[in-house]
Amino acid sequence: MKLKSILAIALLAMTAATGTLADTTKVGFVYVGPVGDGGWTYEHDKGREAVVAAFGDKVETMYVESVPEGPDAERVMTDMALKGADLIFTTSFGYMDQTINVAAKFPNVKFEHATGYKQSDNVSVYSARFYEGRAVQGHIAGHMTKSNIVGYIGSFPIPEVIRGINAAYIHAKAVNPDVQFKIIWAYTWFDPTKEADAAKVLIEQGADVVLQHTDSTAPQAAAQAAGNVITFGQASDMAAYGPKPRVSSIIDNWGPYYIARTQAVMDGTWASTSTWDGIGAGMVGIGEITSAVPADVKASAEALRDSLADGSYHAFTGPLNKQDGSVWLKAGETAADYAGPEGLAEMGFYLEGLDSEVPN
Repeated sequence: MKLKSILAIALLAMTAATGTLADTTKVGFVYVGPVGDGGWTYEHDKGREAVVAAFGDKVETMYVESVPEGPDAERVMTDMALKGADLIFTTSFGYMDQTINVAAKFPNVKFEHATGYKQSDNVSVYSARFYEGRAVQGHIAGHMTKSNIVGYIGSFPIPEVIRGINAAYIHAKAVNPDVQFKIIWAYTWFDPTKEADAAKVLIEQGADVVLQHTDSTAPQAAAQAAGNVITFGQASDMAAYGPKPRVSSIIDNWGPYYIARTQAVMDGTWASTSTWDGIGAGMVGIGEITSAVPADVKASAEALRDSLADGSYHAFTGPLNKQDGSVWLKAGETAADYAGPEGLAEMGFYLEGLDSEVPN
């Protein structure tokens, strides 16, 4: 009887332990940059921290930073799945095919891919309407440039980045018909040296405003060293460079989404979805517009922000032509009316007035 009692107690202990482990949801995050980049990856990791704060010991998170886009990403995702991850967030466009490949091998693991478009039964996609924030930045830039030259540092020529350039340009042009955009492609998401060099070249070319779709604060530092150049924070507030050169920012707010999707896995309600939210839903935030911006420009920028948030205005509203002069949107039409190559999700063309070419 004594041996049976001991075995029974041991069995109960094992059952309890197994139950505890089963109640812990494991969530992985694959990052393209370091968590201390001050921009894109920093904000994604703040989202991971929000998950921990929301669920406590009901969740276990893991992350790997600075994972190159390519085969190594597939290795990292596979390793997370083998370690028991229930949900994996892959947080860069270049992880798209690797996410699909690994998800096919682990059908019981849920995957969420940021900024991509390929889905499957266990792969969701999510992104933010960053172009709404670029519209606000362009509005401020058009008002504040004295040289009429605005520099733009692009990462890769994918639709997300091209949308941002177009949105910033047309809103700068709307308030300053003489404005010109000069674009440099860095072909990286995070490389402070390349980003700083790009900013310096743009400043040498006469730009007194520099926008970026790269993730480090190096362009802010280059602008600060040059003097009389303004910048905008990318993905994060980059407040260390305020009130000038950084006069405002786009802030990515991933926490609520990460919490909701983790909860869905816990509840057993997770399903493959496509999410694309903007200022109105709170996924895109406009950082403080600092005292370096004149009061009237700040007021008009905030009015633009609010109209984008409540849906009374769309950032791409016609009449708008493509770069070659052909009609894209007629008067009163918005890009919401279009899908496929003519729509925003696949945008691969510049709008009229931009004089550089979209790289292949």
